[in-house]
Amino acid sequence: MIFKSLLGLCLFVGLVSHSYAQDPQDILVRMDALMSAPSDWIATVEMTITNRKGVEKNHEATLKQIGSGYRLYRYTKPENKAGIASLSLPDGDMWLFMPSFGKAIRINLLSKSQALTGTDFSYEDMSGIPYSQRYAATFENALNDSEYLLNLLPKSNKTSYSRILLSVDRKNGYPIQMAFYDKSGVYFKKAIYKYAKKGKYWYAEEVTMTDLTRDHSTTVYIKEIRFDNGLSKEEFTVDMLKNGSGNK
Repeated sequence: MIFKSLLGLCLFVGLVSHSYAQDPQDILVRMDALMSAPSDWIATVEMTITNRKGVEKNHEATLKQIGSGYRLYRYTKPENKAGIASLSLPDGDMWLFMPSFGKAIRINLLSKSQALTGTDFSYEDMSGIPYSQRYAATFENALNDSEYLLNLLPKSNKTSYSRILLSVDRKNGYPIQMAFYDKSGVYFKKAIYKYAKKGKYWYAEEVTMTDLTRDHSTTVYIKEIRFDNGLSKEEFTVDMLKNGSGNK
């Protein structure tokens, strides 16, 4: 009986040691690397916004990105949204272009927490800046055969979240779900990811962001994605944002 108890204890300790063998920050870094593995990509984005009554609105946009630092997002439909565009740059700079204003506006820290044109994604969510640059990761619970559960705490106050609870697929390293907590520590928003593989690259084929306080959700579908197109960083400037040359 004593032998069996000791054996069981050894097995348990071995399981815990194996589960925590990987560093949580390294897991986060690898997730970022997977998400930005292509040199660049271009895609059509279809978006469905659903309110608490189940009423849906459909939008469409084009998305261009180089690595994780350069991202240009431009609405094409519906007509009253067409031309609205946002630009993210590696240093955390974000710009918004509204055709009705005729000029690009720098998005400040406070504005980054605001929703992107009626969606449940904030400008911060759309920035593309690697999570490992913005957050420090620890294990929330590693005893899971299929995923890692990480607790992400911000490295600076340049975020609207007090923490993010992140589940990462153990086998492939992509995000499965994120739970977002506001500055008061309240769980108020979640994102669910569905990843697909095209050629040698994984990408988020579908993402649903739900605002739990409003019972409101936005689902993004990535269509017609193309990798390694030879995009130039010169296409990701404020001038390109304004003149519309960043369109697909």
